[in-house]
Amino acid sequence: DGRLVSYLRPPLWNSQSESQIFLTGLLTRPLGPGPALTATALVPDLHHFSGRGGKDAIPLYRTADTTEPNVTPGLLDLLSARYGRAVDVLALASYAYGILAHPEFAEEFSAHLDARVIRVPITKDGSLFERVRSCGARLVWLHTYGERCVPDGEQPSRVPPGTARCTEPIQGRKIAYPQSFAYDLQDQSLRVGSGVIAPVPAAVWDFKVSGLSVVRSWLSFRMARGGGRKSSALDQIRPQRWSVASTEELLELIWILEATIDGYEEQTQWFQRVVESECFVAEELPEPPEWMRLPPPREARTKPQLSLESR
Repeated sequence: DGRLVSYLRPPLWNSQSESQIFLTGLLTRPLGPGPALTATALVPDLHHFSGRGGKDAIPLYRTADTTEPNVTPGLLDLLSARYGRAVDVLALASYAYGILAHPEFAEEFSAHLDARVIRVPITKDGSLFERVRSCGARLVWLHTYGERCVPDGEQPSRVPPGTARCTEPIQGRKIAYPQSFAYDLQDQSLRVGSGVIAPVPAAVWDFKVSGLSVVRSWLSFRMARGGGRKSSALDQIRPQRWSVASTEELLELIWILEATIDGYEEQTQWFQRVVESECFVAEELPEPPEWMRLPPPREARTKPQLSLESR
């Protein structure tokens, strides 16, 4: 049914597993301010940077059984030999995320990003690689809502609580469903309908991914009238009541952004160290073969993860 989804993109759905991570970015358009990459454990059905059809998605593995890492053959062996310890695809992805998933990359290389090609500087310093990998793994954990790269001592699927709290409840009655929201910079409070969330740091409220205001966009789509373009009859189906789960989801989003921003100072420090260090040049790295630019062959795929059946 076209009102539900335009195209299921079988290669993405067939690669889904409990170990899969999808990295998304702007690979076909110029990159704006903010993080250059986002991570999710869910199949991207919409473009994270533009809200249209899912594209520019880079899965960690090409297949659901995780036997085929989505990385150029020979690259992990080269890095392992250089650093004197094993480097797997998750470590490489976490390192790339530590470099790209904050505003410093776009700011540092803004003059070079008009070509729409994102190049990750890979340091030859093994200890520095590990520092950046650790920062990136922490961000993957946060941005997948605790689903991936879970640190020791943390519970899976749990977002670490931040300082923001719901100080005045958002009414759940149908007649009181939030019509609007507003942010007060002076007391760092976010009013949603009749409720209040505080404290919400200005940096959280202003957090953007390539120009998209994350908290404002989240709220806009959940107000009574909804946000964005209306492209389907399903867009007219709106929630009737604001639930406790909605408040919890909003708090989790704010907490994730709080924790993300709290780590920026350390992340920036290691990023600058990488830029100043000796890095690999393109001629030293293996070239991806043409077959890796294509979807996995059908026999390598598992059955689709989404099943729509009549009962």
